Amino acid sequence: MAVTETEFQQAENRMAELRNAGYPVAARFDRRRSRIIIGLNTGVEVAFPTRLAQGLAGAAPDDLADIKISPSGLGLHWPRLDADIYLPGLLQGAFGSKKWIAAELGAAGGKARSSAKLAASRANGRKGGRPRKAATG
Repeated sequence: MAVTETEFQQAENRMAELRNAGYPVAARFDRRRSRIIIGLNTGVEVAFPTRLAQGLAGAAPDDLADIKISPSGLGLHWPRLDADIYLPGLLQGAFGSKKWIAAELGAAGGKARSSAKLAASRANGRKGGRPRKAATG
């Protein structure tokens, strides 16, 4: 599939608009607080805990410290982890892919405790509990 000159120019214009909101000029890992700190061209610093980001949670400090800014200036890359974060998405609160975020939210929801959840669990227990899974073979 060939990219036309017009399509290329439109992509360049979109990237320029995204960069106007701010782009990283520095990025580092704060070992003491286990956070990534990003310095933007606007003078603003953005920090987030590594446990929140897809591909960074649970990584070794030495791997987290090796951060590269993408050539477009719109992303960060961790070569040792093969992890990438898109800065415009990060600034909007997206710390990973939709699938990964859904899994994280589902896990958090499963751990949540509420009076409604407790009542439903007790009612299910009075009925004999969760039905056993049928063996497939």
